[in-house]
Formats: sequence, C-alpha cells, structure tokens
Amino acid sequence: MNTTKSSRPRGRPRRFDPEEAVATATQLFHARGYDAVSVSEVTEALGINPPSFYSAFGSKLGLYTRTLERYAGTDAIPLADILRPDRPVAECLAALLEDAARRYAADSAAAGCMVVEGTRCNDAEAREAARAYNRAAEEAIRAYIAARHPREAEQVTDFVATTMFGLSAKARSGHGLGQLLATARLAASAIAPALAA
Repeated sequence: MNTTKSSRPRGRPRRFDPEEAVATATQLFHARGYDAVSVSEVTEALGINPPSFYSAFGSKLGLYTRTLERYAGTDAIPLADILRPDRPVAECLAALLEDAARRYAADSAAAGCMVVEGTRCNDAEAREAARAYNRAAEEAIRAYIAARHPREAEQVTDFVATTMFGLSAKARSGHGLGQLLATARLAASAIAPALAA
C-alpha cells in the first residue's frame, strides 16, 4: 500500500481569471515592452499552460490588445477630466503635461506610457494597435483645442503630443519626477503664447 502523500494540492485547481491575467500581463508589457515579453514568460507569470493561454487570448497580440484596452481604461491619463470646457485651454494643457509627468514617473519598474512605448515596438501589428490608441488620444486633444482655437489646434496638438512622447522616453531612461515636472512646466509655458498668436 502506498502511503506517500501527493504533492498536488487538494480540491479543485484554482480557476483561471482572464481579467486578472490581463492585469498581470499589463504590468509585464508596461515594464518591458511588447517585444521583450515572450509567451512562455506570460504563461509562467499567469500560472497557466500554453493551450490555456491560446484558448483565452488567441495569441500574444490578442493579449496585448486586451492590455492596451485595460491600460486605456484604468491607467492612462483621464483626458475628459483634465481637458475641461470651463477652464482656459492653456491651463488644461499645462495640467495634462503635469499629469503625464506624474504618471510616467509613478512606477520606476514600469516608467513611461505603455501606449507611447508601444508605438515604437518592432512587431508591426502590435505597433499599430498602440498607435490606434495614441491617435485617439491625440484626436481628443486636437478636438478640445479646436473648439476654441481652431487655427492653432494642429500645431499645438503636435507640440503637446511630442512633449508627452519625450516625457515618456525620459521617464523610461531614468528621469525622476522632478526632472519630468520641470520639463512639463517649461513646455507648458510655451502654450499660452502659441494660442494667443
């Protein structure tokens, strides 16, 4: 008679939670970027086997698009809260840049913006998925500016977006909150004169 105990835990195995998996994968992709994260690393981090992974998400790209959706809904800059019609445009854009600086520096393990950094990945489909979110954010900024400053909307949107890309890149390369805020504030000082031109 075999009296050795099984090393397997008793009871039913822990149920796989796709939303929890997306949250975990979001941290991985944000910290390391799409290209650097392998399917085997994802399955190990999630505690699942490859067939379960592919059944739930279809592919690495399928999971990545879910993480972008989650990031946009939970961790991205809340444009609607910042770009308010009852405040001056320049003031709101300054607040936007400061919020970006704060968010990009908030987690040194996952610095920068996941969407911005995703627009630079090597995989064309993943890059396009990130660019779609980035275009939507830029369009929201452009529409906000154009409602009161239609002639300046294109140029000021490009300036704000370029500044945000730079803040994300600098956060990724180790700039701290103080440096990022100083840059955001300097950039913001150019917005009001550009809108008044």
